[in-house]
Amino acid sequence: MTTAVISGSGLFTPAHAIDNDALVAAFNAWVDTENARHAEAIAAGEREPLAHSSSDFIVKASGIHSRYVLDAEGILDPTRMRPRLPRRGNDELSIQAEMGLAAATQALERAGVAADEIELVIVACSNLERAYPAVAVELQAALGAGGHAFDMNVACSSATFALEVASNAIRAGSIRRALVVNPEICSAHLNFRDRDSHFIFGDACTALVVEADEVARVSDAFEVLGTRLTTRFSNAIRNNAGFLNRVTDSDPQALDKLFVQEGRRVFKEVCPMVAALITEHLASLELVGDDLSRLWLHQANRHMNDLIARKVLGRDPSPDQAPVILDRYANTSSAGSIIAFHLHRDDLPSGALGVVCSFGAGYSAGSVILRKA
Repeated sequence: MTTAVISGSGLFTPAHAIDNDALVAAFNAWVDTENARHAEAIAAGEREPLAHSSSDFIVKASGIHSRYVLDAEGILDPTRMRPRLPRRGNDELSIQAEMGLAAATQALERAGVAADEIELVIVACSNLERAYPAVAVELQAALGAGGHAFDMNVACSSATFALEVASNAIRAGSIRRALVVNPEICSAHLNFRDRDSHFIFGDACTALVVEADEVARVSDAFEVLGTRLTTRFSNAIRNNAGFLNRVTDSDPQALDKLFVQEGRRVFKEVCPMVAALITEHLASLELVGDDLSRLWLHQANRHMNDLIARKVLGRDPSPDQAPVILDRYANTSSAGSIIAFHLHRDDLPSGALGVVCSFGAGYSAGSVILRKA
């Protein structure tokens, strides 16, 4: 059976960054306005006053210090508090295809692969810009790639699930080269007026070139030793936005059309599930946690990553063993673990083992064990 390798990676980082202080200032200005507007009800005990956020609270809760976004001005406007992304015409390149083009161009260059050599393009992310035509087909055309393309959504696990699909297609011999792209515009589904989650997400796009080992042209590719996926239904992370909202006569501005989660429940239920997935996946390859030189984990929450790494390794990981990028990127959904891989892959020696692991809504989790050539 053919072996699949990851030969190139790319990253698009938006130009706008928002640190915690700026985000908190906008949130607290909105809170003060709301509390003033409802002062009488608050004084009468009919309504609880809204609480301020703080940078210390954000860092303690998540480990996040800053995030990149496609538009900072709209988010930091206390009267708006959502990005301002003007609608594009049907003949203009979509935002996600534009992000994907930037990241994919980097990945292709790194792999030494021309776009027309790609036979499969998968755009995998937590929220797609539209239902159809597929963003992946649009990106395929913009790149000049060959073969076929499709979109897929497994929330924060989209990248690892797409990696398995691409790797399996290569192993089966149906294609030789694939491109996996993860354009995440997380700022668009975030409620910036919710104190418990207004700080969580950022925007970014990643891309990976996956090839059959016999056609790879670079010497530092990563062999895909194995992939393993799991899902378990849960309402603890949810977004109810969808095309049926219009016919149910529900309020399209309702908060349940944005990201909502039960954070403590997610922590308690997801961490053991993910640690077990990685441990069992390693065991199936006759490996153990100590064999791993690197854990490129989903960048959702520092405490979750620390706990999962400890369970897998049986000890605290060193800073370079489980790299963290969410301090400056925040949670970029499916792109997070791939950002960590992209930024922390070059220093590994030949033969080093690592795991790319993502997890999130569904629940869903994916594990990809890699070995550097």
